[in-house]
Amino acid sequence: MTRIPGSPSVRTRRGARLAAAVLCAAAVVVPQTAHADPEDPDIDELNARAEDLAETYDGELLQFEEIEERAERAQEDLAEVEEELERSRSEVARIAAGQYMGTGFDPALDVVFSSDPEDFFTDAAMVEQLSRSQAGQISHLVALQEERAEIASEAGEELAEAQELIDDLEGQREEVEALIEEYEAQQVPEAPATPATGSIPDSVRGWGFDGATPRMAAIRDEVILNVGVPYEVGCARDSSDDHGSGQACDFMVAVIGTHPSGGNRGVGNQIAQYAIDNADRLGVKYVIWEQRIWHSQNRQWVAMNDRGSVTENHYDHVHISSY
Repeated sequence: MTRIPGSPSVRTRRGARLAAAVLCAAAVVVPQTAHADPEDPDIDELNARAEDLAETYDGELLQFEEIEERAERAQEDLAEVEEELERSRSEVARIAAGQYMGTGFDPALDVVFSSDPEDFFTDAAMVEQLSRSQAGQISHLVALQEERAEIASEAGEELAEAQELIDDLEGQREEVEALIEEYEAQQVPEAPATPATGSIPDSVRGWGFDGATPRMAAIRDEVILNVGVPYEVGCARDSSDDHGSGQACDFMVAVIGTHPSGGNRGVGNQIAQYAIDNADRLGVKYVIWEQRIWHSQNRQWVAMNDRGSVTENHYDHVHISSY
């Protein structure tokens, strides 16, 4: 074949195409961070909307805060893995360029380029051409890409859940405000169809027992007399939550800081369920039990994040708050 002086050889042209494909593969294996869809939920926007709801809702926003914390953590994890991806991607691009510049490619590798460039570095034949260290770096890149996809999905799900909760709260706002006004006017809940009998034993009168509001005191006494409690019940204390206003009581089902026995855990379940079943009549705002929070407006349990101890995670007591 006659070659035109000054023009690249067939091998040179093929080598250039291969080098370009290699660099393309290094870039394509790890996609750039996608731009957020304008309609996707944004954590800052959700926080602003939640702040606007703060005067109406209390315990419900505790549910939002739990979801928000998980969403922010997932976004932080996503940012970290994307930084690592960028570093790994640059290293793989350097390996690809060095492989071409140093030794060229075996013609047998043409088969690699018969498929999509993304498959280049996952092809066993290509990995065999590289050193064990280089192959490990490429495998790490592929694993990071899979991890990023998983974390991105998790972050999206958490944000979607937070947005759904805020949407529901905004939609129910007027109804909730009217309900709160009604509860405040009543002061105490309606009596149950079958009134409880007996008296409150001194053994269950814990800290701040007499500091509960009339409504919370009525809830407390009804739970004690209808369900029973194996340990003391504490109510008012100096704090910024519902205990501070006397609108909450903790029903202990174990020695503080320990997990309850099977039987006492069952009592905890009964206390929580009694509050849920009678929430509208009693004016129960929310219940916390076993690292979950139930609210009277959305009628569902929401998982809470790990607070680091049995007590903070509400395994040794059931927390009930009232309007």
